[in-house]
Amino acid sequence: MRHALPLILAAVPAVAEDRPVLEVYTYDSFIAEWGPGPAVEKAFEASCGCDLRFTAAGDGAALLARLRLEGARTDADVVLGLDTALTAEAEASGLFAPHGIDVPPLDLPVAWEDDTFLPYDWGWFAFVHREGFEPPASFEALADSDAAILIQDPRSSTPGLGLILWVEAAHGVRAGAIWEGLADNVVTVTRGWSEAYGLFLEGEADMVLSYTTSPAYHLIAEDDDGFRAAPFEEGHYMQVEVAGMLAGTDRPALAREFLAFMLTDGFQSAIPTTNWMYPAVIPEDGLPEGFDTLVTPSTSLLLPPGEARDRAEEGIATWRDALSR
Repeated sequence: MRHALPLILAAVPAVAEDRPVLEVYTYDSFIAEWGPGPAVEKAFEASCGCDLRFTAAGDGAALLARLRLEGARTDADVVLGLDTALTAEAEASGLFAPHGIDVPPLDLPVAWEDDTFLPYDWGWFAFVHREGFEPPASFEALADSDAAILIQDPRSSTPGLGLILWVEAAHGVRAGAIWEGLADNVVTVTRGWSEAYGLFLEGEADMVLSYTTSPAYHLIAEDDDGFRAAPFEEGHYMQVEVAGMLAGTDRPALAREFLAFMLTDGFQSAIPTTNWMYPAVIPEDGLPEGFDTLVTPSTSLLLPPGEARDRAEEGIATWRDALSR
């Protein structure tokens, strides 16, 4: 028996190697131990007979930059973590294939018509602050105030790009004047959301660019009711996060299986209390208690993908010029 044991053990890796591997590029916080990644991996692997592997590649804008750099040589089968500010550019790259999924009814505040990208969550951008701080109620009021804010770089961060489009959608030709007014409110610009939010929690600023759902994390996970999202009179820009299948994947059936799974309870039920966003499909048990306390913007702003792509380039240039003065 002692001679047979090594033979049995030697067979185990061979079995594991026979499992197909699905490589998914996503952003850092998705696969953190407190993010949805671990629960999603466990649930999908229980049904697919595969090895689901996540690779972190920064925020959504950094994800797309990495894909474009790797091109057809990329190891990714699926990319999860782009949003509607990036989908037109992503589709124009030629790297993505139609998803081919029968899409179930979605719980989005906007109609969804996209044959390439599928949504998995959504939310509104907002400036988050601690209770007791009196926030400004608009971008103009923020620019006129002494409030210190933390924001993200739109060239590497989807929230940062969302802020650019928020100002563009709300103020149009006045976007430059708004950014000139905000320049002295900005404490620093971070590469991604995690860095900015961490600095905010350390007390480095009065407000941080995040989401209307961020206070739910503190309320539900930390039992702390001391955080708020500031409602702005102009309305709030929406983010719809999406996933897509790479045209060069050698496992298209498995990639489509994952995309279909993404819109089921096995994936969607993890979103509210791990990604702290609204799920694209409300789970059978509904939203967690505490989500009913969140700010609901009076106006939702969202540019069509093609317009978002065009306005983003101009908006980033305007932002860069204003903050460099």
